[in-house]
Amino acid sequence: MLELIHDYWLYFLVGRYPEGPLGGLALTVLLASLALVLSLPFGLLLGLARLSPWRLLRWPVAALIHVVRGIPLLLVIFWAYFFLPSLTGHESGQFGTMLAALVIFDGIYLAEIVRAGVQAVPRGQVEAARSLGLNYLDSMRTVVLPQALRHMLPSLVNQFVSTIKETSLGYIIGLAEVSFIASQVNGLVLTKPVQVYFLLGMTYFVLCFSLSRAAFWLERRQARLLKAAA
Repeated sequence: MLELIHDYWLYFLVGRYPEGPLGGLALTVLLASLALVLSLPFGLLLGLARLSPWRLLRWPVAALIHVVRGIPLLLVIFWAYFFLPSLTGHESGQFGTMLAALVIFDGIYLAEIVRAGVQAVPRGQVEAARSLGLNYLDSMRTVVLPQALRHMLPSLVNQFVSTIKETSLGYIIGLAEVSFIASQVNGLVLTKPVQVYFLLGMTYFVLCFSLSRAAFWLERRQARLLKAAA
């Protein structure tokens, strides 16, 4: 195991970079981070539309959310892989395809996180904002969302954990993230598949467990703040 780490740790970390494209664990973290950052505004808009008082806006968004939540991410990746080139007229590449699929998929789940966070805010806050003359959008922006963000933070961290694990599906379209690199290392050493995939599993575990503990710390901190405010 130590010999494997000594020989291939840099390949696990960054792939062929700088002689080639970035890969490995660095690409996994970069892809997950970009997907979460880009899906946040998308999920926010969908979540607010899900709570909209206008049915013509609320119903199509609800239908979209139910459809995407009812299919696996693998199918979304296939859709992005085959549909984006026909839509844009040129190949988007493995990274662009995977990023688009994750933004769509995570945006849908973030929409439900936003909806739950907004609904956790006492309804009296919304009524107070409307009584001051604020319209729906202004009351959401200035009164409801700042409070809802406190409820959403642990769930956002958990979604980031899920996104990191979801990046492993990039393997099926040849994206050089860390699980793809592990399979290449396994093909090079041939006789150590248990060690290679144990190292891969430990990499995911350390990364995701650290983020899970961060989410737990945020939950406890939020509970302490709410208790102090009460």
